[in-house]
Amino acid sequence: MNYCIWCDKEFTPNSSKQIYCSIECRQEASKEKILERYHVEKRKKRKNKVRLCAGGCGTKLSMYNDSGTCDNCEIHTRRINNFIKDLRGYFDYQIH
Repeated sequence: MNYCIWCDKEFTPNSSKQIYCSIECRQEASKEKILERYHVEKRKKRKNKVRLCAGGCGTKLSMYNDSGTCDNCEIHTRRINNFIKDLRGYFDYQIH
């Protein structure tokens, strides 16, 4: 008996090299590996390139920043979006 490295369920392997209990577990693990490789390659392409915040403040971003905005602009954007949602909710409430 072996344990699946994806879901940790006990299973009987059909071959000596089988590490996943099912096709679904193997596919999910493959999807995750592909996504991780994509992010690693994306970061490698950003290496040694100057990237500025898309929020307009001009802050230099780290190669690990996936959002494209600095922390300050991200916080301001969230606050503005929450404020707009609150306004919409208020006006929707007033109209009904």
